[in-house]
Amino acid sequence: MTDLFQQPDDATDLSPDDRKALRQSWITTRADLNKAEAQNILNGAAWARRRRRQPTAILNDEFATKLHKQMFGEVWSWAGKYRDVNTNIGVDHYLISTELPSLFSDAQYWLQHKSYETDELATRLHHRLVSIHPFPNGNGRHSRLMADLLVDRLGGVPFTWGGSSLVEVSELRKSYIAALKAADKHDIEPLLRFVRS
Repeated sequence: MTDLFQQPDDATDLSPDDRKALRQSWITTRADLNKAEAQNILNGAAWARRRRRQPTAILNDEFATKLHKQMFGEVWSWAGKYRDVNTNIGVDHYLISTELPSLFSDAQYWLQHKSYETDELATRLHHRLVSIHPFPNGNGRHSRLMADLLVDRLGGVPFTWGGSSLVEVSELRKSYIAALKAADKHDIEPLLRFVRS
């Protein structure tokens, strides 16, 4: 049995207090949590894809928080709410409410002025969302879906993200984290390659 709160070194830590935020009493192991979240994420993705919106309509914090709630609301009571504590990843919590609108304003500008090709625009959106890390957990999965939705709305094919689950394949996750860290240093190329690998 895997401890529910055991996390990879590069993931947002879960505390014993997080157990109180679980909506499902049957979740007692990491495998249970992964299963419940995976199903909830599928439901959230289906919800988002049913809403045929213009690309600009998804580039705002209202849509981002609704999407997070749809992806995690069946599992966690904090779904769709900004974190109110600092974590090992992301901006200080009090900066989230200014950093997210700034990101979406930038993304709308990039879109309007054709600053980047579709893949790079969505990859930059993904990277900045991960860097801000607005929610208590699920930020990587949320930002990957946001990027895929943007690519789809722009007429492209959603990213492959290495072709497997980043939660379960440790080597793939290491490559993803390395690409994110390169993007942190303003080298977006490894992340651009990874999203289509």
